[in-house]
Amino acid sequence: MAVGLARGLVDLVRPGNTVAAAVLTFTGAFVAAGLAVSGGAAGATAAAAFATAAATGGGNAVNDYFDRAIDAVNRPDRPIPRDAVSAHGALALAIALFAAAVVAAATLPTVALVIAVVNAAALASYTRAFKSRPGVGNLVIALLTGSTFLFGGAAVGQPLAPGLLVMAALAGATTLGRELVKDVEDVAGDREEGLRTLPIVAGERPALVLATVVVGMSVLASGFPVVLGTFGLAYLAVVLPADAVMLHGAVRSFSDPGTGQRRLKAGMFLAAAAFVVGRAVTVVR
Repeated sequence: MAVGLARGLVDLVRPGNTVAAAVLTFTGAFVAAGLAVSGGAAGATAAAAFATAAATGGGNAVNDYFDRAIDAVNRPDRPIPRDAVSAHGALALAIALFAAAVVAAATLPTVALVIAVVNAAALASYTRAFKSRPGVGNLVIALLTGSTFLFGGAAVGQPLAPGLLVMAALAGATTLGRELVKDVEDVAGDREEGLRTLPIVAGERPALVLATVVVGMSVLASGFPVVLGTFGLAYLAVVLPADAVMLHGAVRSFSDPGTGQRRLKAGMFLAAAAFVVGRAVTVVR
């Protein structure tokens, strides 16, 4: 039973997503501060990455707490529907993780602390306050994802470093598109629960068209660092394949939303890697 509970708690925070979010924060810090993330800014970078991981895990746990009835239809393999973790246990874990995130963020500059507190509040209230509002919940998740990079930059004292805003905008736009596709994938359970997501209110195809337009805008935005002279050919060599993956994911979503949203996620992380490569080249010159 103890092993089952431990596995359930790990599954509850979705370690893959949690680690990925921490990596995005580290990416923001690296793009802003370069090699200082392993030197004078190492402590701040580590605290920011931990805070992001804790807040993301808390957000996942509280989302599963509120979504347990929907997950019984859409995601029966998740910890609460499969009785690996109780609903109250999930809520207690979420509260502990949010508290840990704020404590870690309190060691960082004021701008970073403000971003952390606002994001934690948004994650905690997402299911109740935003998820059922057509398009609003998707936009909140997109803003949270984009701000992860800005949080990394703010943690090292450079929230507006060159390239950081473009990276945040690209990630936010791609996430918005992916969230819309995920809502199409989850239409059955969401409709049964009485949620008013955009695909339910406006239709699945219009939602997918909007997702494709938004992803297309993020692809266009990916060229700005080259146009502005922030990054060069090394960045371009990585971001172009990322753009191709994202565009393919958007198109694939019309026939297979599940595969499409996974491609969009992969493309976004590849695009984040392009920013790391671009910044790394400027560091070694």
